[in-house]
Amino acid sequence: MNIWAALIAGGALTYLTRLSFIFLFGIIDPPEVVKRALRFVPPAVLSAIVFQELLIRDGAVFLSLGNARLLAGMAAILVGVRSKNSLLVIATGMIVLLLLNQIVPG
Repeated sequence: MNIWAALIAGGALTYLTRLSFIFLFGIIDPPEVVKRALRFVPPAVLSAIVFQELLIRDGAVFLSLGNARLLAGMAAILVGVRSKNSLLVIATGMIVLLLLNQIVPG
């Protein structure tokens, strides 16, 4: 299969899936419990992605002071709790990770 056809098909399926929910919720008003539950979907998905990157290395949990990603993530969390500024959190995490990778490579 052509790579471009696969990319276009994947994009179209993603778009139609999202459009179906927008269209459905435009027609019916979901129950309040569904609305409250849907508020937790983005943080849950983001947490699953981020924590896997911070804690897993070579298929095993890697909790160590040698884990630069974990230390950078902890620094970013501290800045986020204090500042509530997303851009500052991202910048802090990236800078700390770059610095730690220079100090403790690998």
